Amino acid sequence: MAPPTGLPELRAWFAAQAGGDVTDTLIVSGGQSALSLAFRALAAPGTPLLVETPTYPGALAAAKAAGLRATAVPVDREGVRPDLLAEAFAVTGARVFYCQPTLHNPTGATLSPERRRQVLDVARAAGAFVVEDDALRHLARKAPPPLVSMDAHGTVVYVSSLTKILAPSLRVAGVVARGPAAHRLRAGQLVESFFVPRPLQETALEFLGSPAWPRHLRTVHAEVSVRLNALLAALAADLPEAEPHLVPIGGKHVWLRLPPSVDEAALVEAARLGGVLVSPGRMFYPAEPPGPRLRVTFMATTRAEELKEGVRRLARAFAETVRPP
Repeated sequence: MAPPTGLPELRAWFAAQAGGDVTDTLIVSGGQSALSLAFRALAAPGTPLLVETPTYPGALAAAKAAGLRATAVPVDREGVRPDLLAEAFAVTGARVFYCQPTLHNPTGATLSPERRRQVLDVARAAGAFVVEDDALRHLARKAPPPLVSMDAHGTVVYVSSLTKILAPSLRVAGVVARGPAAHRLRAGQLVESFFVPRPLQETALEFLGSPAWPRHLRTVHAEVSVRLNALLAALAADLPEAEPHLVPIGGKHVWLRLPPSVDEAALVEAARLGGVLVSPGRMFYPAEPPGPRLRVTFMATTRAEELKEGVRRLARAFAETVRPP
């Protein structure tokens, strides 16, 4: 049996990723479980939860299950806007903000160090917690330090997962928190799942402590770059009407803005029938979306060469479903 908080060595590894202390690190069963635990521990049912818009659908589902009201805070190409975040705190009285400062899902935005400081300042001024979802950090060669590494006041609850970088079945994540938040999270873990199975934690530790881990990171980073460039080139050549929101520093996705004449649902279905799976933009919004969007994943194919054919098929579906102006 493993300790309820997790194996000390694995807790230390996650704490090092956050730049913090192992004392308040908790091992949980994957990032989705971590978000559910954090939302339930930090906010009471019926209260608002501030989220970026668009945002990760799994976070919206976890918020709904916890009885929270997801309230949208707009983002731009640099991530969440601190001025609008301050306004949202003031208007709603929310005390928790969920965000993805690094490789935001779905837009791919990464907050600059300056904007990270501004977000922390806004949250502290509101007396609120920030739940930092850092699930995609390892899919970039280099990214700014996590928000939690800049936090000396217990404002940030940090979530990091091995699922995206290693394997979907490796349901292991770390939650780093300080002060009252840490106590609430530990109590919630005991009620919800007690502990992560020891063999799973030991498997993760064995890989992370071996020479295979840095080799794996180098291989993934190289493949991310190749596939991202291949997707962007194919879109520019065969589907220029789909405008990338930005070019991310890594990750798995590209967020596309479509012309208003496109029926988003019809395009997604036509693409599926043509053998291409893309995510409809609507599912990423806590409220009404501003227009048709798509999230295209470039790391799910067997080979980078398949991306070009995928874009060709998506372009055919686009031509079939676009409405006349």
